[in-house]
Parts: sequence; structure tokens; C-alpha cells
Amino acid sequence: MTEKKNIEDFLPNKHSSYSRSFSKIKDYKKKINKADVIKCIQNVMDPEIPVNLYDLGLIYSISLHDNNVKIEMTLTNPNCPVAGQMPENVGKSVEKLECLKSIEVKLVWHPVWTKDMMTEDAKLALDIF
Repeated sequence: MTEKKNIEDFLPNKHSSYSRSFSKIKDYKKKINKADVIKCIQNVMDPEIPVNLYDLGLIYSISLHDNNVKIEMTLTNPNCPVAGQMPENVGKSVEKLECLKSIEVKLVWHPVWTKDMMTEDAKLALDIF
């Protein structure tokens, strides 16, 4: 019998998540919204492609609950040499938001990323039709 393999079985030992909690909240009444999180992520560029991670379609989900942010993301290629750094880059971009209680960024591999996940702006920037 052969054992079923997952993509993670073939990856080098890379960090697959980033998390941080903050104890000092200045304004509990202000709520973080998804648009603000997206703006932060749009400042994180792919190191090999001149497009931000959000427009590349690498951000699969953004969950907000009481100023705690959870993000699931992927990469264009599981063997990306900076794979371990990308969740941290996304997390640190979101950490700039006021009133953030915690940030968790998890690297996932399902579903597999395809060019169809890119925004029209990203496709235009990369001449993909």
C-alpha cells in the first residue's frame, strides 16, 4: 500500500504561520474593518512579481472578530524561497492598524493557487489575458 502524500510532505521546514497579541489597546470602541486590513496587505509585494499579495489572489480569507484578525494565505509556488517570511510580512503590515488585539496569519496550500485568482489589475500589470 502507498501512503497518501500532501503537498506539505514535500516542503522544506518553513514557518507556516505568524501570530502576535497586543495588550495595550488605546480605543476599544473603534472597530477594525476588512477594507483597512486589505489596504495594509496591498502594501506587501511579492518579491519576484511586481504585484501585491492581495491582487495576486494569495489572500484566501480575512476574518475579523472583536479586533482580532485571522488571515489565511497561500503562495504562487510552494517552493518559494521566502515562503517562511511571507506570513510574517503580511502580519507586520496589519500590525500598523490602531486597536488591533491580535493578528494570526496562516499559510495554507488548499485550494492550489491559480492565475485565475488574480484581480484584473494584477493580470493587466503582468500582461496576462
